[in-house]
Amino acid sequence: MSGIKDVAKRAGVSISTVSNVINKSKYVSPELVKRVEEAVAALSYEVNPMARGMKSNRSGTIGVITEDMCGVFYPYIIKGINSVAMEKGYQIIMGDTQGNYGDLKAVGREKKLFRRLIASRVDGILFASAIPSEQKKEYSAQILKMASQHKNIPLVSLERDFTDVGIDSVYFDTYENSKMAVEHLVQCGCRKICHITGPVGMEIARERVEGYKSCLKEKNIPFNEELMIVQGDYSHQSGYLGMKKLLENLPDLDGVFCGNDQMAIGAIKYLKEQNIRIPQDIKLVGYDDVFISSVVEPSISTIHIKKRHTGIEAAKLLLKRIESQSLDEPPRGIKMEASLVVRHSTVADIQVDENLADW
Repeated sequence: MSGIKDVAKRAGVSISTVSNVINKSKYVSPELVKRVEEAVAALSYEVNPMARGMKSNRSGTIGVITEDMCGVFYPYIIKGINSVAMEKGYQIIMGDTQGNYGDLKAVGREKKLFRRLIASRVDGILFASAIPSEQKKEYSAQILKMASQHKNIPLVSLERDFTDVGIDSVYFDTYENSKMAVEHLVQCGCRKICHITGPVGMEIARERVEGYKSCLKEKNIPFNEELMIVQGDYSHQSGYLGMKKLLENLPDLDGVFCGNDQMAIGAIKYLKEQNIRIPQDIKLVGYDDVFISSVVEPSISTIHIKKRHTGIEAAKLLLKRIESQSLDEPPRGIKMEASLVVRHSTVADIQVDENLADW
């Protein structure tokens, strides 16, 4: 196995120059960087992360905490994170809270994961928090204190905006994205549009409700919250039951905005059981654009979230903090763009050309 001395010899440079190139610790001219990189590739040299960590006070690892790493949403974010981490020579340590937003047991597991990752000397942590919105400020102060007591570990929030409590965030404009979804239903001719929302205590669920209501108001479409909004929990079961309740409340409804694609799938199942045609009788729009939304029948019109790219941007933001040690700078927020994907749940005769290889 080749060592750093072999790389230096092949590149015709000193060992310290090779070290500076690999660790990006000092400026090295582009010509020498190229020679070192060519020597590394030719010799298939692998940096020992433990040895590098001892010299740089870094472990070469980053922690990732999510609510459901085996679900249909977060694996794509994790894939993006891992692609950046591998490119930069970092390994990721995963932690799963095994619960949903607002689940106190999940919040407890999340705190334990923070403590364990910090004790493991990770260089930074990316997290998708289950903490309820009303507890966000107090909770953020706790995890920032934990992170600062070790080696001032930088944190980045996934999906939710934590910049107001001092934490870098890569998040979505849920309010505007929801307006986009409802506006599509209006453009399709719907006038009695209902909403199956997520847990009411969840910040992003509330933003989706507000976006839904705002669009109806702008379009001068009548709205009755008691009849037209039902709460789900982002599962397909709650979509099924939510659709059942909406039809009991408003039998002549013609459009439904579902807070995510899983609930849309449950809603479609119930409508099919009642022999209600989609989209001829009722049109549906989901949110997230997970893989299954493109293969169910009918395929689901939805808000496409750049999940993998979100992971990439979050990892880049975290590694920038780690490598520059610029923790005194104000928290940075990156708002990810979204787009509407029109499929057969709103337009029956649309030509849908899905490239399944992209999933």
